[in-house]
Amino acid sequence: MGTGIDLAAVAEEHAAKAAASPHGRSAHLLLHDGVLRQTVIALTAGTTLDEHNAPAAAGLQVLSGRVALTIAGRRVELTAGQLHPVPQERHGLLAHTDAVVLLTTVTG
Repeated sequence: MGTGIDLAAVAEEHAAKAAASPHGRSAHLLLHDGVLRQTVIALTAGTTLDEHNAPAAAGLQVLSGRVALTIAGRRVELTAGQLHPVPQERHGLLAHTDAVVLLTTVTG
């Protein structure tokens, strides 16, 4: 088996890419193994991911910064080090500060 992924380095790389992007975000699929996907998403302060449908199962881990997971008009506030399940309903994400999250999803 090969070496693992250095999440801190990936988070730093994509935070820099988000800061340089006119859209204030950067995303990269780190792992795709059958139905399992893990994606790092970096957002600059104030950037949002509009509401969208949820996959079969998902979890959001905040690697750095502070975000709000918006679900059906309510907000769940999350900070670095926290992990939260993503419910199977429309949801979005708001970065209160520059932030990097790891989204783990199971599709199909």
